[in-house]
Amino acid sequence: MSPPLIFAPQRRLAARRRALVLQQRPDAGRYLLEDMTEDLLERLAFLRHQPATAMVVGDWTGALAAALAAQGIAVTSAEPAHGFAEEQPWSEGPFDLIASLATLDTVNDLPGALIHIRKALNAGGLAIASFVGAGSLPALREAMLAADGDRPAPRLHPAVDVRAGAQLLQRAGWADPVVDIRHLEVRFSSLARLVEDLRAQALTNVLAQAGPPLSRAALARAAATFGERRVERFEILTLSGWAR
Repeated sequence: MSPPLIFAPQRRLAARRRALVLQQRPDAGRYLLEDMTEDLLERLAFLRHQPATAMVVGDWTGALAAALAAQGIAVTSAEPAHGFAEEQPWSEGPFDLIASLATLDTVNDLPGALIHIRKALNAGGLAIASFVGAGSLPALREAMLAADGDRPAPRLHPAVDVRAGAQLLQRAGWADPVVDIRHLEVRFSSLARLVEDLRAQALTNVLAQAGPPLSRAALARAAATFGERRVERFEILTLSGWAR
């Protein structure tokens, strides 16, 4: 049985390719990836896991790959925008470490992707996956509701929470699974600046059944509503576990 088509693969691909281009700008938003990279390195140090080989997925800046390589780890990098298919069996591996950064929130078959990660690990290997989770973008959600009025349209993604994350890891067969969430709060000068940052981090709408474009009047209502808060919250969900 095929998984439900929540996200449009071609829209997801286009969003990630656009983000790669936008990341070339010196002022591009990359704070989510930077936070995930720092957190992952801290986890590795705490666990004292010393992998010889690693696969890194979604590392736009190359910072994580560089940090791992500096520790003498042989790193392989992959990016969905370049054709890496997370929902298919991996052709490379096995690895001692697999790190996935900000990519799994828009795959249709998340259980399948987590199973493929586990199968691409060596026995005793560690996987860590971080992505934007449930509870993110409350200010934007409020702004979109104000824009649409009595007829709200699908504009923001459904997301995984801690409970669902734990169930997914058990289903995928990860050993000693750990799920946790942390948040980042970011202040923006306007709704337009938030949207700019979302585009640069591939967090815009890639739903298969997306709502219609906002009219000028609706966009003005959204901007006015967002302007009352200007602080947005990102919840970062991290899944980790081992291969037996």
